Amino acid sequence: MDLEAAFEEHRRELHVHCYRMLASYDDAEDAVQETYLRAWQARDAFEGEHVRAWLYRIATNSCIDRTRSRARRAPESPAEVPWLTAYPDDALGPAATYAERETIELAFLVALQALPGRQRAALLGREVLGLSAAETARLVGASVPATNSALQRARETMKKHLPRHRADWAAPTPDPDERRLLEAFIDAHERCDAAAALAVAAGDIRVTMPPRPLCFDGRDALAPLLERAFGVDREGDWRLLPTSANRMPAALSYLRRPGDSLFRAFKVDVLRIADGAIAEITTVGPALFVAHGMPEVLKG
Repeated sequence: MDLEAAFEEHRRELHVHCYRMLASYDDAEDAVQETYLRAWQARDAFEGEHVRAWLYRIATNSCIDRTRSRARRAPESPAEVPWLTAYPDDALGPAATYAERETIELAFLVALQALPGRQRAALLGREVLGLSAAETARLVGASVPATNSALQRARETMKKHLPRHRADWAAPTPDPDERRLLEAFIDAHERCDAAAALAVAAGDIRVTMPPRPLCFDGRDALAPLLERAFGVDREGDWRLLPTSANRMPAALSYLRRPGDSLFRAFKVDVLRIADGAIAEITTVGPALFVAHGMPEVLKG
């Protein structure tokens, strides 16, 4: 077996699998590297099974080990998952059928964090990877009855923790207004127009900023935040570039502070669009997006 070639062939999908398990791009990167190391150390014990299934099992066990060190409190929003990061769509690669929108959406990932590691793996095995009961049992390293029991508990927990717009893990229909609303979001921010930004927001919009435990629910809570960002005492001027993350529209924001001639990467806003309005904004740092090809600075 050419382990290196096999690993590279499946690396992207293994990374997305680890990201679903861990909800962190960097943690997924560490888990994938550990997967290769474990596979290399166990290569002599490989008995001819499908190499993809073998690598998935190693990656899953690596992720399960990592989940044990995290708090088990069930999160209700991204604000309660401080390790949550977005996944730049450019990092998925072309034709990434292993990363359908419904299985990489931030709300789905947050709900997954309510599950213990083996339940999480069982749910992903059956509902996302489409494995049989026997294949899922091998993935999580348990018997078929134990795995089925874990899957049933996982399904029940997910029903409690998925938000209203995700009553299950079926694919949500993309909103035809996504492009228009992203453009309006960008225009309002570049003009520092708080009223225009609120006009495209849903009445019950939610804004979170992991790793900070901040959560702003509704337009009334969002208005003071926009005033600080856009008002006369704001930190500077804004420029935004459209991008996408987790198969959702997003914008990379650049801030030019007073006295500076350059706009510098400041944050990324990932937008969930529903019913013709921006229903949710998850704000993360810019480092990951810069690392994947977005510019670090823009000229004034």
